Amino acid sequence: MIDVLVVDDDVRVAEINAQYVGKVPGFRVAARAHSAAQALAAVERGPVDLVLLDHYLPDRTGLDLVHRMREQGHGTDVIMITAASDVTTVQQAMRVGALHYLVKPFTFAALRARLDSYAALRRTVDRVGGQGLTGQEQVDRIFAALRTPSATPAAPGLPTGHSEPTADLICGVLHRAGHPLSAHEVAARTGLSRSTAQRYLRHLEQAGRLSLSLKYGDTGRPEHRYAWVAP
Repeated sequence: MIDVLVVDDDVRVAEINAQYVGKVPGFRVAARAHSAAQALAAVERGPVDLVLLDHYLPDRTGLDLVHRMREQGHGTDVIMITAASDVTTVQQAMRVGALHYLVKPFTFAALRARLDSYAALRRTVDRVGGQGLTGQEQVDRIFAALRTPSATPAAPGLPTGHSEPTADLICGVLHRAGHPLSAHEVAARTGLSRSTAQRYLRHLEQAGRLSLSLKYGDTGRPEHRYAWVAP
């Protein structure tokens, strides 16, 4: 489970955000805080993997809080959730290492998309680190996991909720593999969930960008395997 600290000066908003987090599989709310001081104390108590952080807090800004956390050696991940949408604040958030930036008001789907991509990032980093892999492909997999497909407009020919970078990532994995891969193997190599990989594979095969073959095993149920098709 990923433990989340929800930080917002508005108690009602914090509760709504906490309810949203509780609806996403794999996440749970570790604590709520309504000021920077409360948030820092919660991080120090731990365990906190991720902070959903408002920028406008009564005692200091959210970015000031992140600076303070880093000074004290806390590497806790941060997703900004705030009404602050000026370029300066967004740039500063990027510079202190915020993984995502969600502008209020937002929908549950928007928050879930960012939480899902964060979970994918953790899975990818754990997998790459556990295997001791290095090189550009592994770096690309880590950065690709941070992309939020639903936040990217669909390219022509892609259904709503699909993104061209994710489709290209899958095609690139299959191209480099040089042989058919299952949805499970594609998910493992891209850091995507199996259901997301399956959804993209199905569409790409129907669009003619991939070919589909069946592999029969002892169970009698064929395994779908996909291969890259040269244009």
